[in-house]
Amino acid sequence: MSKQFLTALFAFLFLAPLSAQASLRVAAAADLEPLFPPILVQFEKNTGIHAEATYQSSATLTTQIENGAPFDVFLSADLSFPKRLINDGLADAAGSADSSTPITYARGTLVLWSRKDSQLPSPSLDLLRSLALKRLAIANPDRAPYGRAAVAALHSLNLYDALKPRLITAENIAQAAQFVDSANADAGLISLTSALTSRLSADGSYFVIPRDLYPPIEQGAVIVSSTRQPAAAHKLLDFLLSPAVQAELAKSGLTPVK
Repeated sequence: MSKQFLTALFAFLFLAPLSAQASLRVAAAADLEPLFPPILVQFEKNTGIHAEATYQSSATLTTQIENGAPFDVFLSADLSFPKRLINDGLADAAGSADSSTPITYARGTLVLWSRKDSQLPSPSLDLLRSLALKRLAIANPDRAPYGRAAVAALHSLNLYDALKPRLITAENIAQAAQFVDSANADAGLISLTSALTSRLSADGSYFVIPRDLYPPIEQGAVIVSSTRQPAAAHKLLDFLLSPAVQAELAKSGLTPVK
């Protein structure tokens, strides 16, 4: 065999696997989709570790991990789903002071959003009380933490029974935003991260739902127990909690924890 062939074979057998091992698979809640890609790009620039994210409702991602999906890190839109994985021995608390509690990496904000070309009044609590509101989009409360927050807010306002027949339920918060942006709903209770995207900022306006109307949306992170790259996974969570990234989260609609 030639020296060139042996060199190429060595690179294929040894160097390529090392490169593949540097790639992290991240299960990320749907509210992160508008803002997380550039954060992962910066993470790779800083560490040389490539990470790819799959965005779904927190419940869907939890089920996938329970069924053996090869994720390394789970970033949920609440604490209950990652805590369930910890309790089942499928994830660890990634260095949290309480081993049974996921790391809180941000807090979410619920808003009411509608299109600027809508014939309805501007978003407000009065809009939720208006009979002119025929279709209100929310994320599935059984699968998405923002959906649970929306239902809680409507109950707090004593509006849930009146609005229940008018609710249009999406699989996740990103789909709820899509429903209202595409005029398949008159308004939507969505995440501030969705409302602040360039598209929705151009197409509509939002009203921040008072935080005392729904339980805090504490977004939790865990490392999946089956990961083969725990050190890289820890680096990603450390990066997520760094002051610079926390500041970026704040610009994009998530309240920093530091």
